[in-house]
Amino acid sequence: MQRALLLVLTMSGTLAAATSAAAETAERRGQILVTRHCASCHAVGVSGASKEPAALPFREIGRRYDPEQLQEALAEGLLTGHPMMPEFRFPPEDGKAIIRYLKSIQTRQPG
Repeated sequence: MQRALLLVLTMSGTLAAATSAAAETAERRGQILVTRHCASCHAVGVSGASKEPAALPFREIGRRYDPEQLQEALAEGLLTGHPMMPEFRFPPEDGKAIIRYLKSIQTRQPG
């Protein structure tokens, strides 16, 4: 009985560690994507100013939007009303990774 319990606890710990590692990997993938595609205008980290003054720092997206609500826009094509920003489309897994990263750096959640 104790062996079975120990096996279950060990497997649970391994699964939790794997889940945590997958989350960290997705978050890192999101960071890489926004750095590659967005950092030429936006501040994409936890500090610093955007290179374009009108470009919202990504850590402040939560002031205007719930990052989760951006998932569909990332998949269907992120469009804005200003001509400098190109259209972006990301596969669903990349969109999820970007959202995970955005959530990790928010300074304030939507009110």
